Amino acid sequence: MKGFSRFLRFCFLVLVLLNATASVFAGAPADDASRMAVLQEVVVTATRDQEEIRKVPAHVTVITEKEIRDSGATSLVEILGRQEGIQFRSYSGNDPLSIIDLRGMGGDNPYGKVQIQLNGRRLNRPDMASVNWFQIPLSQVEKIEIVRGAGSVLYGDSAVAGVINIITRKGEGKPVFHISAVAGSYGLHDEKAAVNGSEKKWSYAVSGENYFSLGYRNRSTVSSQGAGLDLAYDASDHLGLSMGAFFNRTQYELPGNLTAAEMAMDRRQYQPARPTYWTSASSNDDGTDRQTELRFRIDSLLGDFGRAELGFSAGSKEAETNYASWNSFNSYSISTYAVTPKYILENKIFGRSNKLTAGVDYYLEPFKMDRYADRERTQKLSVVDLERQTAGYYLRDEFNIVEPLILSAGYRWEEATIKGNSTTLPGTVDFDTKKTHRGDAHELGLTYLVGEKSKVFAKYATAYRLPFIDEQASYYGWGNGFLADLEKETAKTMELGTSLNPLKNLTVGLTLFRIDMENEIAWNGATNRNENLDRTRHEGAEGTFSYLWEKRFKIYGSYTYHRATFEAGQYNGKELPLVPNQVIKLGTEWYLPAAFVLRPEIRFVGDAYLSGDNDNTGEKLSSYRIYDLFLFYRPVMGRYKISAFAGVENLTNELYATSGVKGTVFSPQAYYPMPERMVKCGISFEF
Repeated sequence: MKGFSRFLRFCFLVLVLLNATASVFAGAPADDASRMAVLQEVVVTATRDQEEIRKVPAHVTVITEKEIRDSGATSLVEILGRQEGIQFRSYSGNDPLSIIDLRGMGGDNPYGKVQIQLNGRRLNRPDMASVNWFQIPLSQVEKIEIVRGAGSVLYGDSAVAGVINIITRKGEGKPVFHISAVAGSYGLHDEKAAVNGSEKKWSYAVSGENYFSLGYRNRSTVSSQGAGLDLAYDASDHLGLSMGAFFNRTQYELPGNLTAAEMAMDRRQYQPARPTYWTSASSNDDGTDRQTELRFRIDSLLGDFGRAELGFSAGSKEAETNYASWNSFNSYSISTYAVTPKYILENKIFGRSNKLTAGVDYYLEPFKMDRYADRERTQKLSVVDLERQTAGYYLRDEFNIVEPLILSAGYRWEEATIKGNSTTLPGTVDFDTKKTHRGDAHELGLTYLVGEKSKVFAKYATAYRLPFIDEQASYYGWGNGFLADLEKETAKTMELGTSLNPLKNLTVGLTLFRIDMENEIAWNGATNRNENLDRTRHEGAEGTFSYLWEKRFKIYGSYTYHRATFEAGQYNGKELPLVPNQVIKLGTEWYLPAAFVLRPEIRFVGDAYLSGDNDNTGEKLSSYRIYDLFLFYRPVMGRYKISAFAGVENLTNELYATSGVKGTVFSPQAYYPMPERMVKCGISFEF
């Protein structure tokens, strides 16, 4: 592999020289306006620049603002959970920190396998926790791009299974106002308001949201308030400035898990005390997140010498977690500072289109935690002060070998240092040290364009995930120390896919993939520490289709097959826990008279082994089927747009769980039950 990496680097140097030569000796000046024109059906996430979807060697999904608004969803989890290959695990049924699983990468340690972005900036936390899916108001979202497959070349750490980029609305033209409200079972209400527009060289978008739900289970309340602002200024035809700011405050309760016997008694109760296992009731477990995000970007057109972009961002997160059931009370402070310059050069080489992208990603992430003995935080037990600093350098090129055949190749080198100390009061130093990780990633892809809309693609890529700071270091009161021997996770990935349009309104897609992982990190209960696992493999297939009979109906669906196995060690050949082999999603929209639309949907998730069942000897987490039924009313009233809906989720009242834990001598076999039947209704206005 080292030889292949050196070969890629040599190729890139040649491409850089060819691009530079083409720029210097170009005949006529380039049309800057045409370079900045927005293409139809484009994504920015797959190549860190505008690109037609069908030119990307990956399975890509774009969820538009209209689809989000018409869905009746109240959170990003609801939106993303309907997409092929994506599953969520929740510990309360409406958890803002729900865990995402893409391409069967869930398992016992699903964190950090999918990179989540806001306008191209990484949201993944440096510690082992999910992003807060409520931190971004849906009213501010313009579209969501999902790029499946390894993305470490362009995005570095955590882009093993894919990248999800949440892109916020930009203002354009006269002011447009959006107002919506949703109400439903379990005390749900969600209010959103937004306005966007432009005036001369300025554009703006402002939004706010208030969300509240008592939750399906006792002590599973979630309350979230957020606001967003996006401003842009076109200083000239060659220079653009933009800035954004977001704020969110989320409070949530955690009801704990239940055994089968406890669920039979009352599925909605919080976890009771279990004296046999020395655990207290989860009657006082909760958390609070407060997040602020600021970003600034400069875009510059350089004529024949390409385009440049310079991005700055700063994020701050203050969090408190109270696990009274485990006598654990912690206060966190996490900051993220990022500088992300990027350069793009488009020129022809030997008469063929060529596009070179190069950039640097620098992240500084200080992390501080105070651990207390009580909720009131009167007795401090320990102080943790850590920092993760990463610098990555990337280069990617696209070259049209012939008109319908595109070759893409990329390389990234990154260095990350985790350092800091932990002190148990009154003054015992647990550790004061550091660890540096170095790694690279490369990719090679081919895309063959078929007709005007179809494509066939193949891609080989490597990827990596850096240890979280609380994987590299233990500081929660048991076995405190710094695990200097813990290494980063690495992956080799292959995929082959196609997206075809055999008929005017019919789209069919199929992607086959394999991800071979080395050094996956997981907790070892026998040694009470994080360790690198033996080799694992994640492979499967993603099939999708969509057909529109105009003015009559639309039918759509997906089938996903996953198989995740240990490939070495004592569990060789066994399946990884919490990865269902099959997921089926099917829906249709019937366009009825008088602007009504009826939308039934079904979701089937196959069974999976429980968490901790590496030897596959226990009972499985049961499969389940969820039926949803919604009726929408979308009349056309000139410049006014009105949409109302009423619907039922989990129509048949399926009793199911998305996560469970295998029992041991220290803990019982337990599950996290999900909501039963839920009624929702809502209305939105745009004017």
